[in-house]
Amino acid sequence: MKKNTRLITGLGVFTAIVLVLQLTGAAIKFGVFSITLTLAPIIVGAALYGIGAGAWLGLVFGVAVLISGDAAPFLAVSPAGTVVTVLLKGALAGVAAAAVYKAVEKKNTFAAVIVSGITAPVVNTGVFVIGCLVFFMPTINEWAAAAGVESAGKFIITGMVGINFLVELAVNLVLSTVIVRIIEVLRKQMKRDNQNNA
Repeated sequence: MKKNTRLITGLGVFTAIVLVLQLTGAAIKFGVFSITLTLAPIIVGAALYGIGAGAWLGLVFGVAVLISGDAAPFLAVSPAGTVVTVLLKGALAGVAAAAVYKAVEKKNTFAAVIVSGITAPVVNTGVFVIGCLVFFMPTINEWAAAAGVESAGKFIITGMVGINFLVELAVNLVLSTVIVRIIEVLRKQMKRDNQNNA
């Protein structure tokens, strides 16, 4: 019972962090879209609480993207395609980051954070690109032509996701030592709580 209470409390805290970071970070734009500052707390939450937590926090991130207005240009084209793409990219980024972290953690915590820090933006951006290809190509072709870019693929990579992906990846890598320290401190606290409640 107490373990469940700690899990719910911990996820509540990380949920709030993800919401605040995404809603305030929506104002920081590199290129067309805002950068994602929420991948670091998703990685920490996933590392502490597992794949289900990664999926939940990624889903919360997706909802915050929809609320923030960041997806407005896509909502105008295909509301259903936008909701599916945004929620799926967030949830899968959280699941992938958690799965990779769990797989590598036994060998080295720092390596686990680095690999999950790379995995989260790769999956987030990759699913976004797939969503663009599936739901929005006619519109993206028009956007590319209006911007004077000869191909929609080049426009997606250079105009829509390239800079954002690199910034998100850099933020995760720069924060990796901080993320490791946070995980270690929170794990020790959880272990102490478990011993005190035993």
